[in-house]
Amino acid sequence: MIHSLFIINNTGDVFMEKHWKSVILKPICDYFFEAQTKAGNPEDIPPIIPTPHHYLINIYRNQLYYVAVVTTEVPPLFVIEFLHRIVDIFEDYFQGCSESILKEYYVIVYELLDEMLDNGFPLAVESNILKELIKPPNFLRTIADTITGKATGVGATLPTGQLSSIPWRRTGVKYTNNEAYFDVIEEVDAIIDKSGSTVIAEIQGYIDCLVKLSGMPDLTLTFMNPRLLDDVSFHPCIRFKRWETEKILSFVPPDGNFRLLSYHIGTNNMVAIPVVLRHNIFYREGTAGRFDVTISQKTTMGKTVEHLVLECPFPKSVLNVTLTPNQGKYTFDPVTKVMTWEVGRLESTRSPNIKGTINLQTGSPVPESNPTLSLQFTISSLAISGLKVNRLDMYGEKYKPFKGVKYVTKAGKFQVRT
Repeated sequence: MIHSLFIINNTGDVFMEKHWKSVILKPICDYFFEAQTKAGNPEDIPPIIPTPHHYLINIYRNQLYYVAVVTTEVPPLFVIEFLHRIVDIFEDYFQGCSESILKEYYVIVYELLDEMLDNGFPLAVESNILKELIKPPNFLRTIADTITGKATGVGATLPTGQLSSIPWRRTGVKYTNNEAYFDVIEEVDAIIDKSGSTVIAEIQGYIDCLVKLSGMPDLTLTFMNPRLLDDVSFHPCIRFKRWETEKILSFVPPDGNFRLLSYHIGTNNMVAIPVVLRHNIFYREGTAGRFDVTISQKTTMGKTVEHLVLECPFPKSVLNVTLTPNQGKYTFDPVTKVMTWEVGRLESTRSPNIKGTINLQTGSPVPESNPTLSLQFTISSLAISGLKVNRLDMYGEKYKPFKGVKYVTKAGKFQVRT
């Protein structure tokens, strides 16, 4: 299925490559670079790039491109999901997935890629199974690998879960204290008009888990309003038939961290945006423009908005910006043309504002449209969709250590519409 994988940084350097079925030469990436030059930003690069003899399927995460090369027609979403799983495994192992981190753990990266794919087909993609095969990096292992030049953290035996009917969970798990943590994380994508009213809004949600339970636990998770969930994607551990008939999540969980499910809530449902964004962005003929953005909190929400960050990618014709915020600080990158305003905590008694002038390059045309504002924030103990967990059971009995669910709301992109 997948012949080769190339990892490319923002400057166009292929700093890491891995081949499984056959070696495909690096010039195949020229087709990707050609599509990259035609795209205005990384999100505009086509995820599937056909070539005379290959298909290039790519994703962009953490300022890195992951380009998989296939020679036959395969379900593209299958390959895309596998590429995302690779990045998730790297982040779990190394607590990050930047170019410098991957270079630092070069040997472990290749060990993981060898185990995750067998002759081009996915094999072991669960973090707890991989950690039985390849030990996570630590200081002593790094020293040993450097001195001996050999991989000292590779297991000598096959994980027990690989040969069982539950391949995502290792056997013989024992904990002194049984614990289970469930985080409901929701991201909002919305279009807001000039007055701050919501034109359209959608929610992408996730339920991330950290399960530390002994033995082979069988859990059921129920919601008070499961009909809210739409376009749901499940972890393989979930018994899909029971969800279809009873709307109950029944599963034997993996050990450790994993994503139980992801879901989408469309525009047909009422989505109450917890913040109000008022903006006045325009360009004048000549060499200047005006930028004025105010953020305020809705008084009916009753929760605190924290870690508020606003990002604004300006057009290439913008030379720089001269802004004055009344709270926090801002930075402008003259290369990427991205202005980042770190607001911090949003107080109900104060509305953060940033305003100033936009300086255009002399003789450049006036931009045809306003930029898309990305407003990132965190609200603890709140699911903006209204999704509520009813109870968690284990073996049909109430699981006593379970005391609740942590709800976290994160913002996505707020598109400016004048």
